[in-house]
Amino acid sequence: MKYAAFFRGVNVGGKNRVNMAELQRLFFDCGFFGVRTYIQSGNVLFETDGPQNALTELIQKAFARRFGFESSVVLRAEDEIAGILAALPFTQEDLAKAEVMSPGVEHAYVYLSNAVIAPAIVEKLLLSCREGDKLYAGKRELYLLFGRGARGSGLAAALPKLDPSLTARNINTMRKIQSLLGSGACG
Repeated sequence: MKYAAFFRGVNVGGKNRVNMAELQRLFFDCGFFGVRTYIQSGNVLFETDGPQNALTELIQKAFARRFGFESSVVLRAEDEIAGILAALPFTQEDLAKAEVMSPGVEHAYVYLSNAVIAPAIVEKLLLSCREGDKLYAGKRELYLLFGRGARGSGLAAALPKLDPSLTARNINTMRKIQSLLGSGACG
């Protein structure tokens, strides 16, 4: 089965530096095949015949041993990524309005979690929304549209405090990962 691993807080702001070639080697050393990284933010595409429920812990432990610090990892199978993108709640009009409010920045993100998103988390996050922000909850994902971009957003800052496994990817990155998984690029 094909998977994408999304690491949290890798190569952000000069901290938690990880060489992508070394990260790729780590996955090969764990017995995975068809391994490929995508951009510098800790996205790894791979294949395995192993059961999904054991993969996250295996990868997190191997990562900590290799790189000397811990980083949460969220896994999604190829079909789960397709489902996430199919469920995008933002219209072209929503995206166009956000672009007018704050041109030239990424506006649409998916926050991925290892846990089911609790309604109480969504209620707390809604209090941090500002003009132009939209928030929708999936099963283990949060869909966010930042009217003025994620930088400096109270909503973006509040998320990791509520669920430390959450890691964000913009919609363009998610689409590219889906394309790479579907193209046979990891295997």
